[in-house]
Amino acid sequence: MADVNTIRTTAGARAADIDAGLRAHMNKVYGTMSVGMLITFAAAWAISGLSVTTDPTGAAAQLGPDKYLTDLGYALYASPLKWVVMFAPLAFVFGFGAAINKMSAATAQTVFYLFAAVMGVSISSIFLVFTSYSIAQIFLITSIAFAGLSLYGYTTQKDISGWGSFLIMGVIGLVVASIVNIFLGSPALMFAISAIGVLIFAGLTAYDTQRIKTEYVAHAHHGDTEWLGKAAIMGALSLYLNFINMFMMLLQLFGNRE
Repeated sequence: MADVNTIRTTAGARAADIDAGLRAHMNKVYGTMSVGMLITFAAAWAISGLSVTTDPTGAAAQLGPDKYLTDLGYALYASPLKWVVMFAPLAFVFGFGAAINKMSAATAQTVFYLFAAVMGVSISSIFLVFTSYSIAQIFLITSIAFAGLSLYGYTTQKDISGWGSFLIMGVIGLVVASIVNIFLGSPALMFAISAIGVLIFAGLTAYDTQRIKTEYVAHAHHGDTEWLGKAAIMGALSLYLNFINMFMMLLQLFGNRE
């Protein structure tokens, strides 16, 4: 019969290995997400800078007092191309999710960073609409809220997996309502979408963090490094989307406009 102390020692060592692996996995998730965020805001800032000029000579359209759209700005924000720019991230996410099983972990990471750049182009208009101080302020608020919610999801002993179906239904409702409001242009509906959206993506932040942790623990003993690598990318994508959506909706609610 196996020695009880040996069994306990082996079990303890395995648990310690899983804990160390989990920390490394979560660090990769947050690190990948952070690089994606940096790419997004760098792309948004760069594109917005190229889209506006103070020189009326050759400007495509006037945006405000002493502020004009360049040809690039007009194409992105005023021409029919704006619909492509608006919905490109959504199409990218669905395509990425469908194709990731055929990718290597390294390719998936590259595609994620490419998606982050596309998202930056899509949200670049915030630098034309809102003040820089307001954007920085809301970004800081979102970062603090996100950190607290993700920490809760990671440390709580409560199983919050039951939130998933309700929150996903809420996201679908938000997408449909947002598309409808593109044509209605209702400020009241936009306020409601933003307020409800903040709550939904706050819940998703905690839910996704616990899900990422649980999935790692469930698969860690298999030692499938390729799967774990891709799981970290998809986890980063989930948390990235929660952060971006929460930030955009808080900006709509509390941001100061130019």
